[in-house]
Amino acid sequence: MALKIKLVRSLNSCKKNQIATAHSLGLRKVNSETTQPDNEATKGKIKIISHLVKVEEV
Repeated sequence: MALKIKLVRSLNSCKKNQIATAHSLGLRKVNSETTQPDNEATKGKIKIISHLVKVEEV
């Protein structure tokens, strides 16, 4: 399985660790999307920025 992650909120005024987490997932601009594997590392990253992203299972 894989997860489709879309950045729906801006990274402006976010903490540095949240910005770094979004960049590590490949999300840089609003409405950018990426597909990541469904594993514990990815779920942990999503938990940090859950208020900024929308996640779908592919």
